[in-house]
Amino acid sequence: MRLRTLFFLLGGLLVLAWGILLSFTLSAKSPLLYVGEGVISFCLIVLFYFYRKVVKPLHSIASGMDLLREQDFSSRLAPVGQAEADRIVEMFNRMMGQLKNERLRLREQNHFLDLLINVSPMGVVILTFDGQISMLNAAALKFLGYASAEELMGKQLQELNTPLAEEVARLPKDTTDTIRLSDAKIYRCSRLSFVDQGFAHPFILIESLTTEVVKAEKKAYEKVIRMIAHEVNNTTAGITSTLETVGEALETLEEDTEDLREVMKVCVERCLGMSQFITNFANVVKIPEPRLEQVRLNDRVLSCQRFMETVCRERKIGLHNELCPENPKVWMDTVLFEQVMVNIIKNAAESIGQEGDIYIRTSASPVRLEIADTGKGISKEVETKLFSPFFSTKPHGQGIGLIFIREVLIRQECTFSLRTYPDGLTRFRISFPERRPEQQKKDG
Repeated sequence: MRLRTLFFLLGGLLVLAWGILLSFTLSAKSPLLYVGEGVISFCLIVLFYFYRKVVKPLHSIASGMDLLREQDFSSRLAPVGQAEADRIVEMFNRMMGQLKNERLRLREQNHFLDLLINVSPMGVVILTFDGQISMLNAAALKFLGYASAEELMGKQLQELNTPLAEEVARLPKDTTDTIRLSDAKIYRCSRLSFVDQGFAHPFILIESLTTEVVKAEKKAYEKVIRMIAHEVNNTTAGITSTLETVGEALETLEEDTEDLREVMKVCVERCLGMSQFITNFANVVKIPEPRLEQVRLNDRVLSCQRFMETVCRERKIGLHNELCPENPKVWMDTVLFEQVMVNIIKNAAESIGQEGDIYIRTSASPVRLEIADTGKGISKEVETKLFSPFFSTKPHGQGIGLIFIREVLIRQECTFSLRTYPDGLTRFRISFPERRPEQQKKDG
Protein backbone atom coordinates (compact mmCIF):
# COMPACT_ATOMS: atom_id res chain seq x y z
CA MET A 1 0.00 0.00 0.00
CA ARG A 2 1.29 3.46 -0.89
CA LEU A 3 2.28 5.88 1.86
CA ARG A 4 -0.14 8.53 0.62
CA THR A 5 -3.04 6.06 0.92
CA LEU A 6 -2.01 5.22 4.48
CA PHE A 7 -2.06 8.90 5.41
CA PHE A 8 -5.54 9.36 3.95
CA LEU A 9 -6.73 6.18 5.74
CA LEU A 10 -5.32 7.36 9.06
CA GLY A 11 -6.82 10.83 8.52
CA GLY A 12 -10.19 9.28 7.75
CA LEU A 13 -10.08 7.19 10.96
CA LEU A 14 -9.21 10.26 13.02
CA VAL A 15 -12.05 12.26 11.45
CA LEU A 16 -14.43 9.37 12.18
CA ALA A 17 -13.23 9.18 15.80
CA TRP A 18 -13.56 12.96 16.07
CA GLY A 19 -17.17 12.81 14.81
CA ILE A 20 -18.13 10.00 17.20
CA LEU A 21 -16.53 11.77 20.15
CA LEU A 22 -18.26 15.00 19.16
CA SER A 23 -21.65 13.29 19.29
CA PHE A 24 -20.88 11.99 22.79
CA THR A 25 -19.62 15.42 23.86
CA LEU A 26 -22.77 17.17 22.75
CA SER A 27 -24.95 14.69 24.70
CA ALA A 28 -22.86 14.22 27.88
CA LYS A 29 -20.92 17.53 27.93
CA SER A 30 -18.06 15.99 29.94
CA PRO A 31 -14.72 17.86 30.26
CA LEU A 32 -12.81 14.71 29.37
CA LEU A 33 -14.69 14.45 26.12
CA TYR A 34 -13.72 18.04 25.30
CA VAL A 35 -10.10 17.13 26.00
CA GLY A 36 -10.40 14.10 23.71
CA GLU A 37 -11.88 16.35 20.99
CA GLY A 38 -8.87 18.65 21.33
CA VAL A 39 -6.38 15.78 21.19
CA ILE A 40 -7.95 14.36 18.04
CA SER A 41 -8.04 17.80 16.44
CA PHE A 42 -4.34 18.27 17.27
CA CYS A 43 -3.55 14.86 15.75
CA LEU A 44 -5.34 15.88 12.55
CA ILE A 45 -3.27 19.06 12.38
CA VAL A 46 -0.02 17.11 12.98
CA LEU A 47 -1.05 14.51 10.39
CA PHE A 48 -1.70 17.26 7.82
CA TYR A 49 1.70 18.78 8.68
CA PHE A 50 3.41 15.39 8.20
CA TYR A 51 1.61 14.97 4.88
CA ARG A 52 2.92 18.34 3.71
CA LYS A 53 6.48 17.62 4.94
CA VAL A 54 6.79 13.91 4.08
CA VAL A 55 4.29 12.66 1.52
CA LYS A 56 4.34 15.69 -0.76
CA PRO A 57 8.19 15.66 -1.10
CA LEU A 58 8.07 11.94 -1.77
CA HIS A 59 5.46 12.54 -4.46
CA SER A 60 7.69 15.19 -6.02
CA ILE A 61 10.68 12.79 -5.97
CA ALA A 62 8.50 10.08 -7.55
CA SER A 63 7.69 12.53 -10.37
CA GLY A 64 11.46 12.98 -10.81
CA MET A 65 11.86 9.22 -11.15
CA ASP A 66 9.24 9.30 -13.90
CA LEU A 67 11.27 12.00 -15.67
CA LEU A 68 14.37 9.79 -15.46
CA ARG A 69 12.44 6.83 -16.80
CA GLU A 70 11.26 8.92 -19.76
CA GLN A 71 14.77 10.37 -20.19
CA ASP A 72 13.44 13.92 -19.96
CA PHE A 73 16.64 15.59 -18.76
CA SER A 74 15.46 19.15 -19.44
CA SER A 75 12.85 19.27 -16.61
CA ARG A 76 13.64 20.17 -12.98
CA LEU A 77 11.96 19.65 -9.58
CA ALA A 78 10.79 22.63 -7.48
CA PRO A 79 11.80 22.89 -3.79
CA VAL A 80 9.10 21.67 -1.39
CA GLY A 81 10.10 23.66 1.68
CA GLN A 82 11.43 20.70 3.66
CA ALA A 83 15.16 20.79 4.36
CA GLU A 84 15.99 17.11 3.85
CA ALA A 85 13.71 16.80 0.83
CA ASP A 86 15.07 20.01 -0.69
CA ARG A 87 18.61 18.58 -0.45
CA ILE A 88 17.44 15.57 -2.41
CA VAL A 89 15.68 17.84 -4.92
CA GLU A 90 18.84 19.96 -5.31
CA MET A 91 20.98 16.84 -5.85
CA PHE A 92 18.44 15.47 -8.31
CA ASN A 93 18.39 18.72 -10.33
CA ARG A 94 22.20 18.79 -10.42
CA MET A 95 22.27 15.18 -11.59
CA MET A 96 19.70 15.95 -14.31
CA GLY A 97 21.84 18.84 -15.52
CA GLN A 98 24.92 16.64 -15.70
CA LEU A 99 22.99 13.91 -17.52
CA LYS A 100 21.68 16.46 -20.00
CA ASN A 101 25.18 17.83 -20.67
CA GLU A 102 26.63 14.32 -20.97
CA ARG A 103 23.86 13.25 -23.32
CA LEU A 104 24.38 16.36 -25.44
CA ARG A 105 28.14 15.74 -25.53
CA LEU A 106 27.67 12.10 -26.54
CA ARG A 107 25.15 13.09 -29.19
CA GLU A 108 27.58 15.66 -30.62
CA GLN A 109 30.41 13.09 -30.56
CA ASN A 110 28.24 10.47 -32.27
CA HIS A 111 27.19 13.00 -34.89
CA PHE A 112 30.81 13.94 -35.48
CA LEU A 113 31.84 10.28 -35.73
CA ASP A 114 28.98 9.57 -38.15
CA LEU A 115 30.07 12.46 -40.36
CA LEU A 116 33.71 11.36 -40.12
CA ILE A 117 32.89 7.76 -41.03
CA ASN A 118 30.62 8.75 -43.91
CA VAL A 119 33.19 11.05 -45.57
CA SER A 120 36.21 8.90 -44.74
CA PRO A 121 38.11 7.48 -47.74
CA MET A 122 38.58 4.32 -45.67
CA GLY A 123 35.77 1.79 -45.92
CA VAL A 124 34.05 0.91 -42.62
CA VAL A 125 31.74 -2.10 -42.26
CA ILE A 126 30.14 -2.86 -38.88
CA LEU A 127 28.84 -6.39 -38.34
CA THR A 128 26.42 -7.98 -35.90
CA PHE A 129 27.42 -10.85 -33.60
CA ASP A 130 26.24 -13.24 -36.34
CA GLY A 131 28.50 -11.59 -38.93
CA GLN A 132 25.69 -9.74 -40.72
CA ILE A 133 26.23 -6.23 -42.06
CA SER A 134 24.53 -3.64 -39.84
CA MET A 135 26.20 -0.46 -41.14
CA LEU A 136 28.69 0.63 -43.80
CA ASN A 137 29.87 3.94 -45.20
CA ALA A 138 30.03 5.24 -48.77
CA ALA A 139 33.68 4.20 -49.26
CA ALA A 140 32.95 0.59 -48.25
CA LEU A 141 29.94 0.58 -50.57
CA LYS A 142 32.16 1.71 -53.45
CA PHE A 143 34.92 -0.82 -52.69
CA LEU A 144 32.39 -3.68 -52.52
CA GLY A 145 30.90 -2.62 -55.85
CA TYR A 146 27.32 -1.88 -54.78
CA ALA A 147 25.17 1.21 -55.37
CA SER A 148 22.81 1.04 -52.37
CA ALA A 149 23.42 0.17 -48.73
CA GLU A 150 19.90 -1.22 -48.29
CA GLU A 151 20.62 -4.25 -50.46
CA LEU A 152 23.55 -5.23 -48.19
CA MET A 153 21.89 -4.86 -44.79
CA GLY A 154 21.46 -8.14 -42.96
CA LYS A 155 23.71 -10.06 -45.36
CA GLN A 156 26.97 -11.79 -44.55
CA LEU A 157 30.15 -10.97 -46.45
CA GLN A 158 30.39 -14.41 -48.03
CA GLU A 159 26.92 -13.88 -49.53
CA LEU A 160 28.12 -10.89 -51.57
CA ASN A 161 29.13 -11.64 -55.13
CA THR A 162 32.30 -9.52 -55.24
CA PRO A 163 35.97 -10.62 -55.10
CA LEU A 164 36.81 -8.17 -52.28
CA ALA A 165 33.98 -9.43 -50.06
CA GLU A 166 35.12 -13.03 -50.61
CA GLU A 167 38.67 -12.18 -49.56
CA VAL A 168 37.61 -10.10 -46.54
CA ALA A 169 35.30 -12.89 -45.36
CA ARG A 170 38.34 -15.18 -45.12
CA LEU A 171 40.21 -12.80 -42.80
CA PRO A 172 40.65 -14.20 -39.24
CA LYS A 173 39.58 -12.05 -36.28
CA ASP A 174 41.92 -9.30 -35.07
CA THR A 175 44.17 -9.48 -38.14
CA THR A 176 45.29 -7.09 -40.88
CA ASP A 177 46.27 -8.21 -44.37
CA THR A 178 47.01 -6.73 -47.80
CA ILE A 179 44.71 -8.07 -50.51
CA ARG A 180 45.44 -7.96 -54.25
CA LEU A 181 42.54 -8.57 -56.62
CA SER A 182 42.31 -9.59 -60.26
CA ASP A 183 41.43 -6.00 -61.26
CA ALA A 184 44.89 -4.72 -60.22
CA LYS A 185 43.42 -3.11 -57.10
CA ILE A 186 45.17 -3.43 -53.75
CA TYR A 187 43.55 -3.06 -50.32
CA ARG A 188 44.70 -3.19 -46.73
CA CYS A 189 41.91 -4.88 -44.76
CA SER A 190 41.56 -5.19 -40.98
CA ARG A 191 39.02 -7.32 -39.12
CA LEU A 192 38.81 -5.89 -35.59
CA SER A 193 36.24 -5.37 -32.82
CA PHE A 194 35.12 -2.69 -30.33
CA VAL A 195 33.38 -3.08 -26.97
CA ASP A 196 29.88 -1.62 -26.63
CA GLN A 197 27.78 -2.25 -23.49
CA GLY A 198 30.12 -5.04 -22.47
CA PHE A 199 29.99 -6.91 -25.79
CA ALA A 200 32.58 -7.07 -28.58
CA HIS A 201 31.17 -5.86 -31.90
CA PRO A 202 33.16 -6.91 -35.01
CA PHE A 203 33.95 -4.36 -37.70
CA ILE A 204 36.09 -4.21 -40.85
CA LEU A 205 38.33 -1.42 -42.16
CA ILE A 206 39.17 -1.31 -45.88
CA GLU A 207 41.88 1.03 -47.15
CA SER A 208 42.69 1.38 -50.83
CA LEU A 209 46.42 1.20 -51.55
CA THR A 210 46.16 0.93 -55.34
CA THR A 211 47.29 4.44 -56.23
CA GLU A 212 50.21 4.50 -53.80
CA VAL A 213 51.46 1.00 -54.71
CA VAL A 214 51.13 1.59 -58.46
CA LYS A 215 53.05 4.87 -58.18
CA ALA A 216 55.79 3.22 -56.13
CA GLU A 217 56.03 0.24 -58.51
CA LYS A 218 56.10 2.50 -61.54
CA LYS A 219 58.78 4.73 -60.07
CA ALA A 220 60.91 1.69 -59.23
CA TYR A 221 60.64 -0.14 -62.54
CA GLU A 222 61.00 3.04 -64.60
CA LYS A 223 64.37 3.70 -62.96
CA VAL A 224 65.52 0.10 -63.41
CA ILE A 225 64.34 -0.10 -67.04
CA ARG A 226 66.01 3.15 -68.01
CA MET A 227 69.31 2.11 -66.46
CA ILE A 228 69.24 -1.39 -68.01
CA ALA A 229 68.13 -0.08 -71.42
CA HIS A 230 70.95 2.46 -71.46
CA GLU A 231 73.62 -0.10 -70.60
CA VAL A 232 72.28 -2.89 -72.84
CA ASN A 233 71.72 -0.68 -75.89
CA ASN A 234 75.18 0.88 -75.60
CA THR A 235 76.81 -2.52 -75.18
CA THR A 236 74.86 -4.30 -77.93
CA ALA A 237 75.44 -1.40 -80.34
CA GLY A 238 79.22 -1.71 -79.87
CA ILE A 239 79.19 -5.49 -80.11
CA THR A 240 76.94 -5.48 -83.21
CA SER A 241 79.12 -2.95 -84.95
CA THR A 242 82.25 -4.95 -84.15
CA LEU A 243 80.72 -8.25 -85.29
CA GLU A 244 79.50 -6.74 -88.55
CA THR A 245 82.97 -5.30 -89.20
CA VAL A 246 84.62 -8.65 -88.48
CA GLY A 247 82.06 -10.39 -90.71
CA GLU A 248 82.82 -8.03 -93.59
CA ALA A 249 86.57 -8.59 -93.07
CA LEU A 250 86.10 -12.39 -93.16
CA GLU A 251 84.36 -12.12 -96.53
CA THR A 252 87.58 -10.70 -98.06
CA LEU A 253 89.74 -13.64 -96.96
CA GLU A 254 90.53 -16.44 -99.40
CA GLU A 255 90.03 -19.18 -96.80
CA ASP A 256 86.64 -20.84 -96.30
CA THR A 257 85.06 -18.72 -93.49
CA GLU A 258 81.41 -19.41 -94.20
CA ASP A 259 80.83 -21.23 -90.88
CA LEU A 260 82.51 -18.45 -88.94
CA ARG A 261 80.51 -15.78 -90.75
CA GLU A 262 77.33 -17.70 -90.00
CA VAL A 263 78.23 -17.65 -86.32
CA MET A 264 78.88 -13.93 -86.58
CA LYS A 265 75.47 -13.44 -88.19
CA VAL A 266 73.73 -15.40 -85.42
CA CYS A 267 75.52 -13.27 -82.79
CA VAL A 268 74.43 -10.06 -84.53
CA GLU A 269 70.82 -11.27 -84.65
CA ARG A 270 71.00 -12.21 -80.99
CA CYS A 271 72.27 -8.75 -80.09
CA LEU A 272 69.49 -7.14 -82.11
CA GLY A 273 66.95 -9.41 -80.38
CA MET A 274 68.29 -8.38 -76.97
CA SER A 275 68.07 -4.73 -77.96
CA GLN A 276 64.46 -5.22 -79.08
CA PHE A 277 63.74 -7.11 -75.86
CA ILE A 278 64.86 -4.21 -73.67
CA THR A 279 63.16 -1.70 -75.99
CA ASN A 280 59.83 -3.41 -75.26
CA PHE A 281 60.36 -2.70 -71.56
CA ALA A 282 61.33 0.89 -72.27
CA ASN A 283 58.15 1.40 -74.32
CA VAL A 284 56.05 0.68 -71.22
CA VAL A 285 57.73 3.62 -69.49
CA LYS A 286 57.13 5.89 -72.50
CA ILE A 287 53.36 5.41 -72.82
CA PRO A 288 52.07 8.79 -74.05
CA GLU A 289 49.32 10.69 -72.28
CA PRO A 290 45.95 9.71 -73.80
CA ARG A 291 44.34 12.04 -76.32
CA LEU A 292 40.70 11.33 -75.60
CA GLU A 293 37.87 11.59 -78.08
CA GLN A 294 34.29 10.39 -78.07
CA VAL A 295 33.81 7.36 -80.32
CA ARG A 296 31.36 4.50 -80.82
CA LEU A 297 32.45 1.47 -78.83
CA ASN A 298 31.18 -1.16 -81.29
CA ASP A 299 33.04 0.50 -84.16
CA ARG A 300 36.36 0.30 -82.32
CA VAL A 301 35.72 -3.33 -81.38
CA LEU A 302 35.00 -4.33 -84.98
CA SER A 303 38.12 -2.54 -86.19
CA CYS A 304 40.35 -4.45 -83.75
CA GLN A 305 38.56 -7.72 -84.42
CA ARG A 306 39.33 -7.59 -88.14
CA PHE A 307 43.00 -7.05 -87.30
CA MET A 308 43.12 -10.13 -85.04
CA GLU A 309 41.04 -12.50 -87.16
CA THR A 310 44.12 -13.79 -88.99
CA VAL A 311 45.89 -14.77 -85.75
CA CYS A 312 42.77 -16.54 -84.49
CA ARG A 313 42.16 -18.30 -87.81
CA GLU A 314 45.66 -19.79 -87.76
CA ARG A 315 44.94 -21.30 -84.35
CA LYS A 316 41.42 -22.47 -85.36
CA ILE A 317 39.88 -20.10 -82.79
CA GLY A 318 36.41 -18.72 -83.37
CA LEU A 319 36.03 -14.97 -82.79
CA HIS A 320 32.40 -14.19 -81.92
CA ASN A 321 30.65 -10.82 -81.55
CA GLU A 322 27.75 -10.11 -79.20
CA LEU A 323 27.54 -6.34 -79.54
CA CYS A 324 24.69 -4.35 -78.01
CA PRO A 325 22.42 -2.58 -80.53
CA GLU A 326 22.76 0.81 -78.79
CA ASN A 327 26.42 1.15 -79.86
CA PRO A 328 27.24 3.45 -76.90
CA LYS A 329 29.62 6.38 -77.07
CA VAL A 330 32.76 6.30 -74.90
CA TRP A 331 35.75 8.53 -74.28
CA MET A 332 39.03 6.87 -75.29
CA ASP A 333 42.38 7.28 -77.02
CA THR A 334 41.66 5.09 -80.03
CA VAL A 335 45.31 4.28 -80.81
CA LEU A 336 46.17 3.21 -77.26
CA PHE A 337 42.87 1.39 -76.80
CA GLU A 338 43.30 -0.61 -79.98
CA GLN A 339 46.68 -1.73 -78.66
CA VAL A 340 44.95 -2.77 -75.45
CA MET A 341 42.36 -4.77 -77.40
CA VAL A 342 45.05 -6.46 -79.48
CA ASN A 343 46.97 -7.43 -76.33
CA ILE A 344 43.86 -8.85 -74.66
CA ILE A 345 42.77 -10.91 -77.69
CA LYS A 346 46.35 -12.09 -78.25
CA ASN A 347 46.61 -13.23 -74.60
CA ALA A 348 43.25 -15.01 -74.91
CA ALA A 349 44.38 -16.80 -78.09
CA GLU A 350 47.66 -17.88 -76.44
CA SER A 351 45.72 -19.16 -73.40
CA ILE A 352 43.51 -21.28 -75.69
CA GLY A 353 46.38 -22.54 -77.81
CA GLN A 354 44.48 -24.41 -80.53
CA GLU A 355 40.76 -24.75 -81.21
CA GLY A 356 38.61 -22.65 -78.95
CA ASP A 357 36.39 -19.59 -78.86
CA ILE A 358 36.71 -15.93 -77.96
CA TYR A 359 33.54 -13.92 -77.27
CA ILE A 360 33.52 -10.12 -77.50
CA ARG A 361 30.50 -8.51 -75.82
CA THR A 362 29.44 -4.92 -75.24
CA SER A 363 26.69 -3.48 -73.06
CA ALA A 364 25.19 0.00 -72.77
CA SER A 365 24.02 0.10 -69.15
CA PRO A 366 26.60 0.18 -67.72
CA VAL A 367 28.90 0.81 -70.67
CA ARG A 368 31.16 -2.24 -70.63
CA LEU A 369 33.37 -4.30 -72.91
CA GLU A 370 33.92 -7.99 -72.12
CA ILE A 371 36.35 -10.36 -73.83
CA ALA A 372 35.82 -13.97 -72.75
CA ASP A 373 37.81 -17.02 -73.82
CA THR A 374 37.63 -20.79 -73.37
CA GLY A 375 41.30 -21.09 -72.43
CA LYS A 376 42.85 -23.00 -69.56
CA GLY A 377 41.79 -20.37 -67.03
CA ILE A 378 43.53 -18.50 -64.22
CA SER A 379 44.08 -19.95 -60.75
CA LYS A 380 43.37 -17.97 -57.57
CA GLU A 381 47.10 -17.80 -56.84
CA VAL A 382 47.87 -16.29 -60.25
CA GLU A 383 44.92 -13.83 -60.11
CA THR A 384 46.54 -11.69 -57.43
CA LYS A 385 49.80 -11.39 -59.41
CA LEU A 386 48.45 -10.71 -62.89
CA PHE A 387 49.09 -6.97 -63.00
CA SER A 388 52.34 -7.03 -61.02
CA PRO A 389 55.40 -5.70 -62.90
CA PHE A 390 57.20 -8.33 -65.02
CA PHE A 391 54.99 -11.22 -63.86
CA SER A 392 54.11 -13.70 -66.61
CA THR A 393 52.82 -17.26 -66.78
CA LYS A 394 54.29 -17.77 -70.26
CA PRO A 395 57.64 -19.62 -70.53
CA HIS A 396 59.23 -16.75 -72.46
CA GLY A 397 56.91 -13.96 -71.38
CA GLN A 398 58.30 -10.57 -70.41
CA GLY A 399 55.43 -9.58 -68.12
CA ILE A 400 54.85 -6.19 -69.78
CA GLY A 401 51.60 -6.81 -71.69
CA LEU A 402 49.27 -6.55 -68.68
CA ILE A 403 51.32 -3.68 -67.25
CA PHE A 404 50.77 -1.79 -70.51
CA ILE A 405 47.04 -2.57 -70.37
CA ARG A 406 46.84 -1.47 -66.74
CA GLU A 407 48.60 1.84 -67.40
CA VAL A 408 46.44 2.72 -70.41
CA LEU A 409 43.13 1.83 -68.74
CA ILE A 410 43.97 3.64 -65.50
CA ARG A 411 44.91 6.78 -67.43
CA GLN A 412 41.58 6.65 -69.24
CA GLU A 413 39.76 6.20 -65.88
CA CYS A 414 38.42 2.76 -66.79
CA THR A 415 37.84 0.03 -64.24
CA PHE A 416 38.71 -3.53 -65.20
CA SER A 417 39.05 -7.09 -63.97
CA LEU A 418 40.49 -10.36 -65.25
CA ARG A 419 39.43 -13.66 -63.70
CA THR A 420 38.09 -17.12 -64.47
CA TYR A 421 34.44 -17.64 -63.53
CA PRO A 422 32.69 -20.84 -62.36
CA ASP A 423 31.35 -21.45 -65.89
CA GLY A 424 34.96 -21.96 -67.08
CA LEU A 425 35.22 -18.76 -69.11
CA THR A 426 38.02 -16.29 -68.45
CA ARG A 427 36.63 -12.77 -68.75
CA PHE A 428 38.48 -9.47 -69.15
CA ARG A 429 35.90 -6.80 -68.30
CA ILE A 430 36.41 -3.09 -68.94
CA SER A 431 33.92 -0.53 -67.62
CA PHE A 432 34.07 2.97 -69.06
CA PRO A 433 33.46 6.18 -67.07
CA GLU A 434 30.04 7.75 -67.50
CA ARG A 435 31.42 11.28 -67.40
CA ARG A 436 34.09 13.02 -69.41
CA PRO A 437 37.49 11.92 -68.01
CA GLU A 438 39.66 14.49 -66.26
CA GLN A 439 42.53 14.05 -68.69
CA GLN A 440 40.33 15.20 -71.56
CA LYS A 441 39.42 18.32 -69.60
CA LYS A 442 43.10 19.14 -69.13
CA ASP A 443 43.95 18.49 -72.77
CA GLY A 444 40.89 20.34 -74.04
